[in-house]
Amino acid sequence: MLGQSHAVSGALIFAATASFLPEALLGKELRPGEILVGTLLCAGAALLPDLDHHDATPANLLGPLSRGLCRLVGKLSGGHRHATHSLLFVALVSGGTWWGVTRLGDGFTLGVTFFLLALAARALHLHPPGHGLTAWVTSVGLAGVGTATVAAWFDGIAGWLPYTVGLGALTHLLGDCLTRQGAPLLWPYRRRFEVVLIRRTGSRRETRFFVPLMTVATFGALWFTAFAPRFAMS
Repeated sequence: MLGQSHAVSGALIFAATASFLPEALLGKELRPGEILVGTLLCAGAALLPDLDHHDATPANLLGPLSRGLCRLVGKLSGGHRHATHSLLFVALVSGGTWWGVTRLGDGFTLGVTFFLLALAARALHLHPPGHGLTAWVTSVGLAGVGTATVAAWFDGIAGWLPYTVGLGALTHLLGDCLTRQGAPLLWPYRRRFEVVLIRRTGSRRETRFFVPLMTVATFGALWFTAFAPRFAMS
């Protein structure tokens, strides 16, 4: 799946489950503003498994630096769609985020927030076309504004950020299971799990059907989880 598809699917899953899943797993009910922020963060987190690909959205985020990092991750993980596309990776990024927000505090929390928002901005094409300086500055600028907003108004984000990271990464895996290559969910066990609905990355079925459908569904889910309850109380 394309980076945009993964990002939109991450946003959809978070928005659709925000009214019940965080409370069931964390004992915390998210406020409308937190749902909106979490939707964007989960869209960015849904790109994390592609840290193993030298030309995916994470690789294009910071130019040569991010491409070099993704090449390194790819080599260490066995190549594209190996270790980083497993449930073990989901557990590691979730646990690592929990350790960071618990032990390292606000600096780590805001750093992860900035990174995920920048990924979301790139994947959702919230910038001028291309990979040039203007696109980079726009993505980084949007991420900076979003992070500053989180720092000023969302002091409880550390409590649900690890959940959001894990949900986004898991959504990516499930999305790749809809393609012909599947995903090795139980890595290092090599079996790949797949239910093929998308035969080719970037196909018309993906770009002209699934992405628009998920986008509309995301806005619909946000209305019911974030906006409708607020209007009902007023």
